[in-house]
Amino acid sequence: MKTLYVTDLDSTLLRSDATLSQFTIDTINSLCKRGLLFSFATARSAKTATAVTKGLVGDTPIIVYTGTFIADRNTTDIVVSNTMSDDEIQAVKCAVREFSFIPIVYSLVDGVERFMYDPEIVSKNISEFIKTREGDSRSVAVSGGFNSALKGDIFYFTFMEPREKLLPVYEYLKDKCNCLFQPDNYTDNWFLEVMPRAATKANGALRLKEMVGAQRLVVFGDGYNDMELFKVADESYAVANAVPELKAIAKGVIGSCDEDAVAHWLLDNYKG
Repeated sequence: MKTLYVTDLDSTLLRSDATLSQFTIDTINSLCKRGLLFSFATARSAKTATAVTKGLVGDTPIIVYTGTFIADRNTTDIVVSNTMSDDEIQAVKCAVREFSFIPIVYSLVDGVERFMYDPEIVSKNISEFIKTREGDSRSVAVSGGFNSALKGDIFYFTFMEPREKLLPVYEYLKDKCNCLFQPDNYTDNWFLEVMPRAATKANGALRLKEMVGAQRLVVFGDGYNDMELFKVADESYAVANAVPELKAIAKGVIGSCDEDAVAHWLLDNYKG
């Protein structure tokens, strides 16, 4: 029976410093040569996901932007996409007016992936996040305010502030769009990621499973945005550093991300 293995990246396959160990790279590459169908589902873009997984080889498409896109792993071309409806975009515009927090806008402009922002009005936290993407060809600074960034086919909004500040925004949007509200792995801030309703890791994994002709789905994760993925999988494993809520619904808990737990589990259990 054909099985698709899908893992989260940050704090699951990646170590806590956002790198891959050579052991993980060598183990997964060796298993893929034996037939392992291996992919990952991440909140990262295809560009940043492939950058942090450099060294891994394989042709199985990847799930990015928390299920908004399925992309070719080698070219990062979009294979399956979901974009925001007019009603969803309007809801975000209303939230910006109501709470005065300005998100980064992710969209496809003439088929090219962009993230846009007005540097004069975004918060210090957003500015610091943008600095971590310095040199990224997707980055476009605009002028004229938030509405000036609303171009192309919008598929994602990212707010980044302390939890107590973003919580009212999340409460306002959670029934209008697909929202993920969770702590950043690398700062004290929280992310509020606003996506089309159809965009989830679970939907992406099920679609990818169908695309590759697999009959079973085995998944690995650590965070709140992995919970729906765990619910649709045949087997699910939380790393030791995962949130308690994910551990509670997992089939099993394995070692931590800093112990190469996913690679060790695959080495011990893959029989292809």
